[in-house]
Amino acid sequence: MSILSLKDGIPARTQAEQIPWPQKAPAACPISAVKARLRSVGLRPTRQRMALGWLLFAKGDRHVSAEMLYEEALRAREPLSLATVYNTLRQFSEAGLLRQVSVSGPKTFFDTNVSEHHHFYNEDDETVVDIPGSEIHVSGLPVAPEGMMISSVEVIVRLRRADGEETVTKVAGGHRA
Repeated sequence: MSILSLKDGIPARTQAEQIPWPQKAPAACPISAVKARLRSVGLRPTRQRMALGWLLFAKGDRHVSAEMLYEEALRAREPLSLATVYNTLRQFSEAGLLRQVSVSGPKTFFDTNVSEHHHFYNEDDETVVDIPGSEIHVSGLPVAPEGMMISSVEVIVRLRRADGEETVTKVAGGHRA
């Protein structure tokens, strides 16, 4: 649960959440919407940001790693380095366009759904799936140390096959998703 600003006990929405954003089909996500979205959060719409914004947001709510997005960019013939992808994902996250989901050690996914919700993480195939925010209720949080405030509470429910069999999902480029 992100606590960005509390007014009357209700979390305020980020500027990025208040902007209408088509997320269901690529045809519903014109390049002008990507440009407007970037400008609305103070990011200059460079060629790289526009290309990655289109790849990220035109497919609806999803979870991607930097490596997955880099492979998508290569398939789309976008000449970008992996460092550019990492930097852009960091900038989008800092601007409130994406939410980082750290699942294990250095493994981080970027979520296009920035609303209040939690996640399932499938350890077998390394995939992340949303849990609607209303399905988990977090209570009994400790008082933050003096001079600090709780900025967020994120629940990640780890899953693995009950029968112990390993599931391997391959994606383009031969990497597990």
